[in-house]
Amino acid sequence: MTTFKEIRGTAIQSVSTDPTNPEEGQIWYNNTIGVLKGYQLVADAWAAGGNLATARRDIAGAGTQTAGLGFGGYTGAQSNATEEYDGSTWGPGGNMATARRDLAGCGTQTAGLAFAGYSGGPDNTNTTEEYNGSTWSPGGNMGTPKAKLAGCGTQTAGLGFGGETISPPSGAITATEEYDGSAWAAGGNLNTGRRQLAGAGTQTAGLAFGGFITASTGATEEYDGSAWTVGGSLNTARRRLAGAGIQTAALGFGGYSPAPLNAATEKYDGTSWTNTTDMTTARQSLGGAGTQTAGLAFGGQTTVPVANTEEFTSGTFAVKTITT
Repeated sequence: MTTFKEIRGTAIQSVSTDPTNPEEGQIWYNNTIGVLKGYQLVADAWAAGGNLATARRDIAGAGTQTAGLGFGGYTGAQSNATEEYDGSTWGPGGNMATARRDLAGCGTQTAGLAFAGYSGGPDNTNTTEEYNGSTWSPGGNMGTPKAKLAGCGTQTAGLGFGGETISPPSGAITATEEYDGSAWAAGGNLNTGRRQLAGAGTQTAGLAFGGFITASTGATEEYDGSAWTVGGSLNTARRRLAGAGIQTAALGFGGYSPAPLNAATEKYDGTSWTNTTDMTTARQSLGGAGTQTAGLAFGGQTTVPVANTEEFTSGTFAVKTITT
């Protein structure tokens, strides 16, 4: 015989303290404080963080949401400034030796890597610098000077891919380079050459997405340490976006698609992208760091370079007070 519990569920209990391990959808009455509560999924959300000290676009990023690193960019001129984020405020770090914009970065706040970019000369740069938490020191040069590329990985196992060259002129390139902590070596080429793209992941499990070919693209590719294969496309094709996370749990946000500026945020599960909560401020040419569940977006451009920082928190189950 079917019971009432099987048809209608468990009755709401009156308890003196909240359950230690509530179940999804559970509702109870806390008679100590006279409040009806439930255990439910809280949606993904972006929240304002502390502003960068220096507003800039074309900035690179590394690290996590609570230990972030932003460096380089454009303020009206190429910047060599570095800032460190502690989860609420940005503080000054050591300046890079080479001021530049449209560079790429990876690693952590205490072991960061900055490479390539445009430094204002007749050509892009292939310069690499390594950060130890306070100062930058020279690393091995990339094989090809380039800008508007993407990067991922660590200081001793970095990955740089895509971008453009000035000499010789190129609209977008497929080249991939791998860093071992001292020197760069050629890796497998992207299937689709592009610039102004985003990256996430590691040297042996990388992710490239978005960018500009002859128009904005949503194309995604996955790297296995030697070759790129096609992944699921972004729902919103765009360029000048930012990324965070790993190959099987990535976050893509912001950009230009092709107009207007974009606040769209998408989550990748290793196969396909899913739309989630938009950023508060639509912008392009921003920096990104962190993970899919705890992302960090900073800087970029609206109509001018901005200092805005936003923190992404992935949806999670939580105890919530139920009101009318």
